Amino acid sequence: MFKEVFADLHIHIGAGSKGDPVKITASRKLNFENILKESLYNKGLDMIGIIDCASPVVLEDMEALLEKGEMAEVPDGGIAYGELVIIPGVELESREENGGQAHYLAYFPYLRNLREFSQVLKDYITNINLSSQSTGLTGREIFQLVEAHGGIFVPAHVFTPFKSFYGRCFESYRELFTDEEWTRIPAIELGLSADSYMADFIPELAEKTFISNSDAHSLEKIAREYNLLRLKELNFKELELALWRKEGRRVLKNYGLDPALGKYHRSYCENCNKTFPLEYSVLKCSVCGKEDIVIGVKDRIMQISSLSESISPAHRPEYIHQIPLRDIPGIGKKTFQVLLENFGTEMDVLHQASEGELRELLNDKIAERIIKARTGNLKIEDGGGGHYGKVVG
Repeated sequence: MFKEVFADLHIHIGAGSKGDPVKITASRKLNFENILKESLYNKGLDMIGIIDCASPVVLEDMEALLEKGEMAEVPDGGIAYGELVIIPGVELESREENGGQAHYLAYFPYLRNLREFSQVLKDYITNINLSSQSTGLTGREIFQLVEAHGGIFVPAHVFTPFKSFYGRCFESYRELFTDEEWTRIPAIELGLSADSYMADFIPELAEKTFISNSDAHSLEKIAREYNLLRLKELNFKELELALWRKEGRRVLKNYGLDPALGKYHRSYCENCNKTFPLEYSVLKCSVCGKEDIVIGVKDRIMQISSLSESISPAHRPEYIHQIPLRDIPGIGKKTFQVLLENFGTEMDVLHQASEGELRELLNDKIAERIIKARTGNLKIEDGGGGHYGKVVG
């Protein structure tokens, strides 16, 4: 019997339980135990990927929770915390031969795989305790290491202008991987400034499963993007089957921000402090003429695409533009808590609560915004140049 589950597979650790830093740019409240509680009780997720687990600081916290019996390893991979399953992973930074840098995600089934991988990384990373440190390895070398240790390899936020596969380094996988190696990579992560429609301008991605994740750097940002998966059980093996679209398992839907809300959606000139929300690709500033601008995700895709229109394969699931509750104008901490107290979790509010129930609990204006937020019908302003877009009503 299949079940439908919500999964956010890219969540950072800001610090260990004793305050040791892990992801420097993330909130210190974003420790392992807090992530579990937020994801299960407030967000209503079924599966999460925590991608700083090779850090000895994080491994220590994980082992402490296992020893106390608050978590337990799952026979087919993953770690159970009540009804939530954690897929432990790592985000790795490459140094490509062309000078570019990209980030890659690696997911592992068991702690033993993770411990071994952590030991190997010590040879390549200056401070193994910190997240997303440069390995000095190419993406191909990282891929080979991940495979050798039983992991799943997924290029991360592939279009962003800083540290990503297409956005920063390559126009095609053939510049890095062989055809055979490319077929052994099941999925790519879209990132906050892209959706399936945009990514399907790139023909070589037709066979890849797309995943949309939060890349959360704070507790509140968990599940700002997520996936609906069809699995039989909650474990690593089932996730792997879903990414490969095998035996009936698959990604059923991607939920994410409208790409225009992403902070790298459109090109931006730092010299003029100007974003270019135009329908054609902007590769240099029209004001000062500077060519060294931050190329936006949309602009980069238009630059490297060989297609005049997006072509999605038959297996591609629906991508649903959705605004997280806390990003909806008028929903502050108090209203958010009222919603949780009445409906359970954020997933319950977004997917189960009826319009009538929302109007009975809240004023009509906020209830209407929640309904519109479910399908991306709120008005927004484009983001760019490191500044997120805004929901304006």
